[in-house]
Amino acid sequence: MKNKILLGVVIILSLINIVVICTKKTDHSFFKEEEEKKITVKTTDNQLEKLNLEEYLIGVLAAEIPASFHEEALKAQAVASRTYALYKIKTNKNENYDILADISNQAYITKDEMKEKWQEGYDRYLEKITKAVHETKDEAMFYQDEIIESFYFSMSNGYTEDASFVFSESLPYIESVSSKWDNESLNNFTVTTTFTKEDFCTKLGITNCQNLIINNTTYTNTHRIKTMTINNQEFKGTEIRKKLNLRSTDFTIDLKDTITVTTKGYGHGVGMSQYGANGMAKEGYNYKEILNHYYKDISIKKIV
Repeated sequence: MKNKILLGVVIILSLINIVVICTKKTDHSFFKEEEEKKITVKTTDNQLEKLNLEEYLIGVLAAEIPASFHEEALKAQAVASRTYALYKIKTNKNENYDILADISNQAYITKDEMKEKWQEGYDRYLEKITKAVHETKDEAMFYQDEIIESFYFSMSNGYTEDASFVFSESLPYIESVSSKWDNESLNNFTVTTTFTKEDFCTKLGITNCQNLIINNTTYTNTHRIKTMTINNQEFKGTEIRKKLNLRSTDFTIDLKDTITVTTKGYGHGVGMSQYGANGMAKEGYNYKEILNHYYKDISIKKIV
């Protein structure tokens, strides 16, 4: 009798363990309203809007990437944006929103804003973006079973940047890779911006603007400015980019009566290059191959 009771206890405990293990494997606690996968988006006018995740992603792609891009590049963007949204949902758990609808998280636009943006191309572009979102439904990127912070940007200088130089944190799944599809053949790959001396000094907080001297310039491995000294004031490249509103940290400064700053590429340089993704897609790479190029040792899995 005792043996039967013990056997019964062992069976019950085994079943409990199985249930716990299964629960751990299928626990995707990203959503407050799991059944509908609803998220709360804080709009640019501080309103809270509840949206289905996939519906939200259509508005993100419309805002974040040219709808004219190749469909495989759009699908890569859909997975990157879905992954980034899920990451933010986890990190924003103590807020009254899941994600912000601006460039501090991801830009997002409504259908009315899409109509204004695309004009006569609205129906065609909306269908194209919706297809990219639906064909990658529920797919996201993971590194060692954890959702990744899937940074992306517009156009590189030929190489993506290591996350540590931009965000002061090393991410094992985001390292510098070649992005040869970003090159001089692209419109606005190289852009020159002109400043007056007064404007240049005011924006950078340089008090003595009479004789400007630049020295001690250091570079990252991708030829972006790491640090630069201007009139004995040291600046990070990221700091200069922000204060002067430059397109990238790959820049040169020409000091004359007026100051010209020439940049290559567009964006912070970390993660997936959207123009690079489009170039890869044109060469026949699919969206999973694109993502595996820009993000290291990741797996693409469904969240359900």
